[in-house]
Amino acid sequence: MVAVTAGTAIEGRVVKVSGSLVEVEGLPGAVISEVVALGRVGLLGEIVAVADGVFTVQAYEDTGGLAPGATVAALGRPLSAALGPHLLGGVFDGLLRPLSEAGEWLEPGAGAGPGDTLRWRFTPTAAPGADLAAGEAVGTLDGDGPFALLVTVPPDLPPGVPLAVESVVPAGEYAADETLAVIGGRPVTMATSWPVRRPRPFRARVDEVAALHTGQRVLDLVQPIARGSTASVPGGFGTGKTMLLQQIAKWCDADVIVYVGCGERGNEMADIVEELQSLVDPRSGRPLRLRTVVIANTSNMPMMAREASIYTGVTVAEYFRDMGLHAVVIADSTSRWAEALREFASRRGALPAEEGYPAGLASALAAFYERAGDVRTLGGGRGSVTIIGAVSPPGGDMTEPVTAHTQRFVRATWMLDRDLAYARHYPAVAWEGSFSRDAGALAGWYARNGDPTWGRRRARMGSLLAESDRLASLAELVGEGAMPGSERVVLLAGRLLRDCVLRQSALSPNDGFCSAAKGAALVDAVLAVVDRCQSLIEAGVPATRIEEADLGALVRAAEATGPADAEGVAARRDTVLAELETLS
Repeated sequence: MVAVTAGTAIEGRVVKVSGSLVEVEGLPGAVISEVVALGRVGLLGEIVAVADGVFTVQAYEDTGGLAPGATVAALGRPLSAALGPHLLGGVFDGLLRPLSEAGEWLEPGAGAGPGDTLRWRFTPTAAPGADLAAGEAVGTLDGDGPFALLVTVPPDLPPGVPLAVESVVPAGEYAADETLAVIGGRPVTMATSWPVRRPRPFRARVDEVAALHTGQRVLDLVQPIARGSTASVPGGFGTGKTMLLQQIAKWCDADVIVYVGCGERGNEMADIVEELQSLVDPRSGRPLRLRTVVIANTSNMPMMAREASIYTGVTVAEYFRDMGLHAVVIADSTSRWAEALREFASRRGALPAEEGYPAGLASALAAFYERAGDVRTLGGGRGSVTIIGAVSPPGGDMTEPVTAHTQRFVRATWMLDRDLAYARHYPAVAWEGSFSRDAGALAGWYARNGDPTWGRRRARMGSLLAESDRLASLAELVGEGAMPGSERVVLLAGRLLRDCVLRQSALSPNDGFCSAAKGAALVDAVLAVVDRCQSLIEAGVPATRIEEADLGALVRAAEATGPADAEGVAARRDTVLAELETLS
């Protein structure tokens, strides 16, 4: 939620209402980015411009019923989110107000927090008289989730300065706003507030990379991403962006998933919420929703709430990061957020830049993605925020400003290809147009963690796919039968890699998720078969006989074996190799 109340509010009055833009007078001392409450019901708005004592306020909600003369209260703070244990398993709007029931509409000005009826069990880990610095743990919270949450010293205190613990409550159940400890004269509660546009502090960034396993082979094997890194998923309508992001949300090995539906269709968000409610977390055996936070800012919600939603989402992720957890923010889609920026700039009368977007679009994108990172927290733990943003270029134009600027700031791009999607090849990630700047560093990480051949395997896959695509264009001209046997084997290798490894059914219980071991086994199986086919060509076996061999056991290996069944894949590889031996 975003709190509405404040200590002593400065009151002014509305002088003009133009859609969501409101002009206000009589707010001495108010500043840019300060939050105000408009009218009797307290519609939330933010000061975006000041000129000659007139404040321009952009309302976060529908201004219907607001008229000149209405009172305005300046709340003395920027837009802030209340963070606490109530977030896990919840569904919220763009201002982090709970959406508790399907189909519920929030009334203008409504706000809700954890509530007095919700209580969590607190176990202190610090005793009175101890010295704690900002970010260090005071105690733990036991809830329904798969991990214990921490109650920490507020991060806005001076970093590294020890403060005395004056008092701590005994173990027991408490509400979110109850004082659990007093440290340096300041009360500490479960719930804490933080400005959404200001990054939460940390001690240092961690140089050593670690892989974020998504369970999707085309990503993990070809264009991987590290924890604390960034990725974009550009693709036109119907290419499967939302389905791919849902798969990552369901199967990646992060501790917390923050799914931000920014301007998406309501039925898609309803499907996501329903699926997360019904899925079981494969790691803990408990409902997957207990480690997810859904921000459902659909296309019919106010424009400025859409603009704020991605900042709210990354602030939630940073809150869990500071507990030493690994969080993933999935923003679907950043194009809708950029459209909100464009609409807002147009209403303010700002000079438009390329395609009508504001001149600060690139800076806004950079500021958002730069909040990702693998860090050493103030409390000494290690946590990360990984940001994955979908991009919806109009008409599939990958040169439009949002797509072009995003690719400058992210570490990986998973380009979705319309031709692959129309050929029913999912995920429709183009191996040519995509890239990963983390791949080189991750090769070393895999080598240190039991897979020294990961880098060579990836390089050979890329080489075979590129050569196969080149030869496919030639085969369309001269016919595959007129090509040398060695080139026909390369074409076969490309087909096997696409069908056996890169294609993956999100609806399959066996293939919706793929472990790292099974993914490596599938690639090794294809490469072993390709090597054997090349040796047969060199021994004089006609390419036609090789192409007529039964490779079905290999083609069906991903679907027929379990998500982690590397041994089953190896058995099918041996069956195909035995079949090829009969040709020599």
